[in-house]
Amino acid sequence: MSRGLWTLLSRAARGLCRPSARRGSCASGPAAGATIFALSSGQGRCGVAVIRTSGPASGLALRSLTAPRDLPPARSASLRQLSDPSSGEPLDRALVLWFPGPRSFTGEDCAEFHVHGGPAVVSGVLQALGRVPGLRPAEAGEFTRRAFAHGKLNLTEVEGLADLIHAETEAQRRQALRQLDGELGHLCRGWAETLTKALAYVEAYIDFGEDDNLEEGVLERADAQVRELQEALGAHLRDARRGQRLRSGAHVVVAGPPNAGKSSLVNLLSRKPVSIVSPEPGTTRDVLETPVDLAGFPALLSDTAGLREGVGPVEQEGVRRARQRLEQADLILAVLDASDLASPSSCDFLDTVVGPVRTQSTNGQGPRLLLLLNKSDLLQPGQPGPGRELPPHLLLSCLTGQGLDGLLDALRKELATVCGDPAAGPPLLTRARHQHHLQACLDALGHYSGATDLALAAEALRVARGHLARLTGGGGTEEILDVIFRDFCVGK
Repeated sequence: MSRGLWTLLSRAARGLCRPSARRGSCASGPAAGATIFALSSGQGRCGVAVIRTSGPASGLALRSLTAPRDLPPARSASLRQLSDPSSGEPLDRALVLWFPGPRSFTGEDCAEFHVHGGPAVVSGVLQALGRVPGLRPAEAGEFTRRAFAHGKLNLTEVEGLADLIHAETEAQRRQALRQLDGELGHLCRGWAETLTKALAYVEAYIDFGEDDNLEEGVLERADAQVRELQEALGAHLRDARRGQRLRSGAHVVVAGPPNAGKSSLVNLLSRKPVSIVSPEPGTTRDVLETPVDLAGFPALLSDTAGLREGVGPVEQEGVRRARQRLEQADLILAVLDASDLASPSSCDFLDTVVGPVRTQSTNGQGPRLLLLLNKSDLLQPGQPGPGRELPPHLLLSCLTGQGLDGLLDALRKELATVCGDPAAGPPLLTRARHQHHLQACLDALGHYSGATDLALAAEALRVARGHLARLTGGGGTEEILDVIFRDFCVGK
């Protein structure tokens, strides 16, 4: 490699590191020198409550509450008597831990007090910390924001931590852990390194294009790297909706003719009486929605009105809303009465809903569909069939629970397709912010490919690299950071 090209590679690499340097200044804020404290475990009575501090006065706080003892060994638990620093009144016997910076969660000096979880004990320790000079109560997300400011976490890892705190299903937990472990950040850094090399090649050609020492094929290598990156970004963007469904929940709609057992199925899957169950057809006249954990995946389960014509205006409005929900669904659970498959309502549902949706799904368009034949407990040996060939289906009895395990297995497979499997494959894009920056990066690469001037091509690569940097936290504005951190609880 020529000396000029090596110089430009080094220059581009240094430019890639600048956003990380800026990250600390944009996130620290004017009160970065203050020491904060908060209850980091849950509210209410518990066996042990954890109170933490972060900042330069953490050592003073620990000494003040455990005087006259010295600081305990770093990262080792010590049993100490806690006393009020102003009155000397005993507060509790607790385990204390000392984490001198930068080897701490926030990168600052930190202390933890593991006290008994009674409200009076917790309140007494928090009031005592409030009387230590230089300490103030923490705001929501402030500990994590300081970890971000000191380079302990990048922005995608911060978002993974927030998702882990709010995870309600197994799939959400797995995905959040992968993001917290930095998989998405590592992937973006690899892409950014590819852009750095491509930019260095283009700038080398601009500056040394007539230099005999410049290697041949420099621009061709840059073009090949950009094409490879465009393909990778396009693949991730095509899967973007799956990651967002995994974070917020897939839309699962239960549909079918009247009295097929839709409400019974919703109650069975949600494990609570969400919908009224009655032998009278048309009981459900509106869309009833409930968030559920379906086979380890988050879902918004919708019970809809039975699909039929020639009914009163109220039920007809329910039918209209049911059809509207079908258009918005990610997965449809189509329910039929197994003992009444030859009825006009069942045949009409198979023709107007099941058939078209299956065709769309096969072509990669529209929602997924599972056909369920409910009331299998009513089937008699030798009972005549429906008189027509049925698509693939599952037998189920909401009354006895027979067939439920098979349904849950099928749901797990379908929802892994709809939401993505967090245990396999590349990291998913779980937020609209991720999708925005990757799409902007891909658009900039398109401008590179269409540029007729090398200076414009180089600028397009700089813009693309800037969006990758902002995805992991470089160059972010205070407003964006406020949005990300506002959902954290106090103490985290």
